[in-house]
Amino acid sequence: MKSILSCALVLLGTLPCAAQTPAPDPYRPVYHFTAPKNWINDANGLIYSNGQYQLFYQYNPYSADPGHLSWGHATSPDLLRWTPQPVALTEYKNPDGSNTMIFSGSAVADKDNTSGLFPKGQTDGLVAFYTGHVERPGVVLRQHQNLAYSLDHGQTWQRYAQNPVLDIDSKEFRDPKVFWYAPQQKWVMATVKADRQEVYLYESKNLKNWTFLSRWGRAGNTVREWECPDLFELPVPGGGTKWVLLISAGNPTEQFRGQQYFLGSFDGRKFTPDQPYEEPSYLDFGKDFFAGVTFNDAPGNRRILVGWTNDWAYARDVPTGTEWRGNFAVPRELSLRRTAQGLALVQQPVPELRKIGKEALALKNQALKPGADAYELPFKSESYDLELTLKPGAAKALTLNVLQSETERTTLRYDVARQELTLDRTQSGNVAFHPLFASSLESARVPLRDGQLQLRLLVDKSVVEVFAQDGEVTLTDLVFPRQHAGRITLSADGGPAQITALRLTDLRQPLVP
Repeated sequence: MKSILSCALVLLGTLPCAAQTPAPDPYRPVYHFTAPKNWINDANGLIYSNGQYQLFYQYNPYSADPGHLSWGHATSPDLLRWTPQPVALTEYKNPDGSNTMIFSGSAVADKDNTSGLFPKGQTDGLVAFYTGHVERPGVVLRQHQNLAYSLDHGQTWQRYAQNPVLDIDSKEFRDPKVFWYAPQQKWVMATVKADRQEVYLYESKNLKNWTFLSRWGRAGNTVREWECPDLFELPVPGGGTKWVLLISAGNPTEQFRGQQYFLGSFDGRKFTPDQPYEEPSYLDFGKDFFAGVTFNDAPGNRRILVGWTNDWAYARDVPTGTEWRGNFAVPRELSLRRTAQGLALVQQPVPELRKIGKEALALKNQALKPGADAYELPFKSESYDLELTLKPGAAKALTLNVLQSETERTTLRYDVARQELTLDRTQSGNVAFHPLFASSLESARVPLRDGQLQLRLLVDKSVVEVFAQDGEVTLTDLVFPRQHAGRITLSADGGPAQITALRLTDLRQPLVP
């Protein structure tokens, strides 16, 4: 995804933006999305319409710090080349002097004008749902669900005159994800009562009047509040379907936030999980993947996920400077796969990523002798797509270092006996800006398949995304190297191993919308 975008968002969202070229930035990713300037966090309102992927997101129009949250906006024909658009929805003052910020939500295409908000015959009207976060300085008053609508493909929006459309008199009620449930010809909204760690489900025929259906929760990870629900259906290999519920909550490491998923069924009224889920099924085992939600109406019934690559523990402090802060992971296509451990949710970078960049290196059946830095790739960069398959052989451990210099490295290590993959950023560069940033390693169990370990790394200046065994396990971390040497080395410990296959694509060239 493009990060060095060609123009800046206009703060008030009333005029188109003017083209400009941002100055080079050592940490601004090349193919991961960032806003041209200022703060971003959760992806919102993801929808495909009018031949474009519409990406809205939590955005501060005034600085690179969180606050004044509004919805930023960008569009893309291919999920990679993003064109910034004017700010879509902005915070506003209320008659009583309180302030309403535009928190997270979703968007739908009201193709049959069930809402009655559009002119007769219009089939491409968009309706956005967002949480109104109402506060006075330092005091949260309430959170409720609101709608806005657009007649021009998301370029301009009008808030519904009778907002809020759903209010339960709570300070912790947020993040509406709305979708069309065809079997009962109705809209369904998934929200969270965050402090209770429960999903609340509602139904509507017209997008304006909502009736409570059911609630479910208190499963998996309940260490932190629940946020950003997403409920959707995926085909099961061999036939049938399963419903998937995504919840942003705690992380495998308790100090951080993360995302979990549940598989089950949905009958139009309630979600029923397949198992008790006393232990979480995590979407990502890194520290920096949160609030991931999926596109509505993606072509070909694809289910495409976009997540924020940061963690609230240190999000305000990451050393990207005062111009910008925050980015998204490369969009991931979701599917279900039968594994030795059971049915699992699989994530893979969208195939559109293979259409960009230039192949820089390819090899097969390369011996990997034991010893430190036994093999250094003849390529140095900080933005690339690396795919490799390793056969451990007699090795006890395999180590891959990226963004490496004389004193810095981000390390991916595989323990063969434990079948455990670990991402280590403790020596990755600038780790001192917050005490929690390098406080622990990220680990996940990754069984070998046919005696081999398949890895794909998306490295992009300050982002490292790891996909193991064709996306069965992912780990995502931010890193901030200071020396920028960009070396890549591989080694085997305790015995020889083999690189079965390796392919590296150079992605240093900025994308042009």
